[in-house]
Amino acid sequence: MLSLPLSSCTLAGDNSDADSDELRQRIRAAKAKLGDRLMVLGHHYQRDSIIEHADEIGDSFLLAKKAADSSAEHIVFCGVHFMAESADILTADEQIVTMPNVRAGCSMADMADLPDVAACWNELLDNCGLADPATREDPDLPAGDGEAFLVPVTYMNSSADLKAFVGHHGGIVCTSSNAGGVLGWALERAGKDGKVLFFPDQHLGRNTALQMGYGDDEMAVWNPMISPDWQAISGATFVLWHGYCSVHQRFTVAQIEELRAANPDALVIAHPECDREVVEASDASGSTEMIRKFVADAPPGSVIGVGTEIHLVKRLDSEYPDKTVICLDAGLCPCSTMYMIHPAYMAELLERLVAGEIVNRIVVPKQIADDAILALDRMLSIIA
Repeated sequence: MLSLPLSSCTLAGDNSDADSDELRQRIRAAKAKLGDRLMVLGHHYQRDSIIEHADEIGDSFLLAKKAADSSAEHIVFCGVHFMAESADILTADEQIVTMPNVRAGCSMADMADLPDVAACWNELLDNCGLADPATREDPDLPAGDGEAFLVPVTYMNSSADLKAFVGHHGGIVCTSSNAGGVLGWALERAGKDGKVLFFPDQHLGRNTALQMGYGDDEMAVWNPMISPDWQAISGATFVLWHGYCSVHQRFTVAQIEELRAANPDALVIAHPECDREVVEASDASGSTEMIRKFVADAPPGSVIGVGTEIHLVKRLDSEYPDKTVICLDAGLCPCSTMYMIHPAYMAELLERLVAGEIVNRIVVPKQIADDAILALDRMLSIIA
């Protein structure tokens, strides 16, 4: 795997790169030469000067599925690293997944790595009297009377090796749109006295559990940097990893109150990666796709405050000129890692593909991919 050097281009702000006709024409020319051999995927959080070249736009799992359903030889994923990994896991062996910049990672995903999660897993098994679902003849069956298991659940925003860990240990993957159904599945496999280990985003886990009717005393946070609170953990149904999204962490109740003070009829929707107080103060909470639907369904003339990444919010405001769509944090910067996908990187990557040179390829080892697919298939089985 080769990453294009940062020195290969001069990074510019949104206004200048959006007007770079030279880059635009280079990308269009390379796409035309590659034709049906190429599919460019653009995550909702990408800048407009990337989205304009995307063949498909969506959230991470939708885009990975689009890649898997495609016959394209080259899948260029304009998102962050774990998303491209998911695409490589789901696509055929002959399909080649690349990224314009492999340095584009996810700070939340990076907060949970395999050594720390494995250590947590072993400590919970040893100290809570729980069993590993992998020891069962069929880990997909609900727990029987008297059985208590520790069931791992990972958010889609995690590395391939963590998805593989979850798959190997009888666990499941979730997205922000199906987390409730996934946690329900996991609880059935854990048993009445079992536990669910949820990582890496504590806020999605907490907000989902609260919506399911669980209380604060039924959740405990695991931070690998400090000693475990075994009293809290022993009484908890959900053990939540301490991770969080740096973008969604910026939204506050005060921002919602300020918007409503200026616009008493304003509607507010927040992503479930936000703090619980922000979610509870909002009119609705949901995934990127739910946010898009919420804005689309709002009456003309609505003022809508949105707690999520700024590029998506601005795009929604442009798409619905009869409504005013506002980011709750007026000073919010773009997701710094998503922002690392620059048109200059895309142009160079596509031109190298035209020349027959494969760079920035994302390859998930077969055993990791096979175990990760177990966890993904379990998710698909409950949302089909």
